[in-house]
Amino acid sequence: MSKKPNILLITSDQQHWNTIGAFNKELSTPNLDRLAREGTTFNRAYCPNPTCTPSRASIITGMYPSQHGAWTLGTKLLEDRHTVGEDFTEAGYRTALVGKAHFQPLKTTDEYPSLESYPLLQDLDFWRDFHGPFYGFEHVELTRPHTNEAHIGQHYAAWLEEKGCDNWRDYFLPPTGTMDKSITYKWPIPEKYHYNTWIAERTGDLLEQYKNEDESFFLWASFFDPHPEYLVPEPWDTMYDPDQLTIPSLVPGEHDRNPPHFAKTQEEHPEFSELKETGHGIHGYRSHHYYEYGDRFKLTEYDKKKLVAVYYGMISMMDKYIGQILDRLDALGLAEDTIIVFTTDHGHFFGQHGLQAKGGFHYEDLIKLPFIVRYPGSVPAGQQSEAIQSLVDLAPTFLSFTGIKAPPTMTGVDQKQVWLGQAEQARDHAICEFRHEPTTIHQKTYVDQRFKITVYYNQTYGELFDLLEDPNELNNLWDDPAHSERKQELLLKYIWAELGKEPMPMPRIWGA
Repeated sequence: MSKKPNILLITSDQQHWNTIGAFNKELSTPNLDRLAREGTTFNRAYCPNPTCTPSRASIITGMYPSQHGAWTLGTKLLEDRHTVGEDFTEAGYRTALVGKAHFQPLKTTDEYPSLESYPLLQDLDFWRDFHGPFYGFEHVELTRPHTNEAHIGQHYAAWLEEKGCDNWRDYFLPPTGTMDKSITYKWPIPEKYHYNTWIAERTGDLLEQYKNEDESFFLWASFFDPHPEYLVPEPWDTMYDPDQLTIPSLVPGEHDRNPPHFAKTQEEHPEFSELKETGHGIHGYRSHHYYEYGDRFKLTEYDKKKLVAVYYGMISMMDKYIGQILDRLDALGLAEDTIIVFTTDHGHFFGQHGLQAKGGFHYEDLIKLPFIVRYPGSVPAGQQSEAIQSLVDLAPTFLSFTGIKAPPTMTGVDQKQVWLGQAEQARDHAICEFRHEPTTIHQKTYVDQRFKITVYYNQTYGELFDLLEDPNELNNLWDDPAHSERKQELLLKYIWAELGKEPMPMPRIWGA
């Protein structure tokens, strides 16, 4: 038996909160269902930012993006930021990350060098020799692609060559653009070479190493799916019949009371120049409705259904390999001593509110997360909780479970007593931030047990939703006179919540 509890963090990427089979019968996820049966599911978990780098940096720092500095995609989490891996290492834990990191941008500069950038990304000789340290992890095995996009390299590409897949470049879109963009939905890569297979295999091998060496560990298995592009190997691409699925869509009139850019996303030729926003790119406002896919400028009606089926297929395939990790943990006799958390970095739109992908819209679809905690004999099994969680809470809570004092720089909340079922809640709200310069898109959201309010930089419009009476967020109450007092109350709560995000100061030890 381990002297200290182990931590196994398993994350997906861009997974909608309602895509676990235990709670949505249109999907099959037997292994995530198993975690739900054997642990507690938290139905009110939130990301601190609905994009990858900021939220992932918050997981390891216990800080909000506006505090740790990696506030959007293309920014870098500076190496001088304190991370939870450093605390575990100092306490004698083994620390490792397998899969997606995305703490650094794809471009390197003299001022902000990046290990996750070109051309180093595809220098396999470098990656065969480099395994850390990296942001507090003594051992890392990394890569960057989402399905067949260009950013293949690092340890995953080296593993592909070790497995005899010398033509691995054929399955990805290299910078030369030789991959056929008309390939949609079915990814021709054999499943044995998929990064899910790599992550499960390497995670399992590390578990065995730690078991053999009788060492406690903090291990992050970081999956890439179901982040678009929507591609998955057969037979997963045809696992779900699009005509048998519930396909979310715009409710007529729902954007009438929303900020003006919401309705514009649904126009044929929207114009966002007043926001200094081109509308292009994965976070452009226009692209949330059109969503270029493959060689198509705009999704067809068939695409809108089929992409949901493939998105679900990606989740089900990932679930298979999560199951392999769980089975390996059981076979090694480590399950009883290991705290498992399954979650994602942020959510996803696949038709809800007429939107696709992710970006500057703080609907529950994008900022709420699947979130399951299992710790046999300690965390109640088969339970669901409405206690609010945030990804910034992971680091201080992991440390609390292992008896390590969290540093004062961590502004996340210790959720240990809540996870153990011994307290109803540890926080009464969550904060989500989004900022995407050089545009003027900049917003922050405060959400409590019932209400959600979103404010925009230098704007008088906003959003106010009653999540109890209006769980689908169709009726914006921001300008409703009957809710003016409620709006003022929530604005004051938001202001103090923002002020309270400051790291704890030094303790006062004398009167002067």
